[in-house]
Amino acid sequence: MRILFILTLLMGTIYAKALFSNNNQADSSRYVNALKELVIATQKTRGSTNAYLNGNTATLLLMYTYRDDMKTAIGTMESLPLASDPVINKRSTDISNALIDLNRKAIKLKPTEAFEHYTGLIEKLLMLAQSVSKHGSKDLSPFGQNSTNIMMEDILPLTEYIGQLRGLGSGVIAKGSINEEEKMKILAIIVATNKLSSKFQTDMTKIVSQHKEQYPANTNTKLDQIKVSIQKYTDLVKTKVLTPSENTTDSELYFKNGTHVIDMLVDNFDLNNKAILNDSKGWL
Repeated sequence: MRILFILTLLMGTIYAKALFSNNNQADSSRYVNALKELVIATQKTRGSTNAYLNGNTATLLLMYTYRDDMKTAIGTMESLPLASDPVINKRSTDISNALIDLNRKAIKLKPTEAFEHYTGLIEKLLMLAQSVSKHGSKDLSPFGQNSTNIMMEDILPLTEYIGQLRGLGSGVIAKGSINEEEKMKILAIIVATNKLSSKFQTDMTKIVSQHKEQYPANTNTKLDQIKVSIQKYTDLVKTKVLTPSENTTDSELYFKNGTHVIDMLVDNFDLNNKAILNDSKGWL
């Protein structure tokens, strides 16, 4: 009778945490985290490669460092249980092989070609991330589903938009000029960035208000800082990349500023991922 009473209390708590641990949710969370690391490393490789091909030879060492980070992330993904899923394994293996092949020939390509090739593979990585999330959605708790959706649909795409602005802008600054096609592309990315940033703020504010026990007390403050940082960076793009006459920013400094914004987004990604892992533990 006493055991039944305790179980009733557990099941009736406001925090609807599962009674038993959810190993599938935990495995999915770890795989998605490794995939995030691969996305970020590939974005950095793309940006440093673009700057190098546009004349900034100082980024060569960085480029090879980021390539090593890509290899590490791929190795982690392959070591996790979710990698044994036939569909996920096929897609991830194809993308990994394509990335390795591109790294071998990237510095022999034209800047625009290399950038587009990396961008295309990053898009496939983002699609893979969504597949991983949806593939295991039936095994995730409601909180896990909502938080994972923010990670996949908001945060990772936002890092990609900032990554594209960082990479394209670094190339423009390195060569000291911008053509009309580059200008239109960058303007379109800025619009998309601001739109998704607004959605991210709305989605995160909602989930934090509904699950305060899962997030630190300063989460909303951190969200405000992310909002401001994104706005400042898109403003920097407008003044230092879209206007060649004012193009006095060093490409490496510009790249670091973009990386800072991405790091803030990744911190929020990790915050959500930690909450999902905690949620997967259950009561027993």
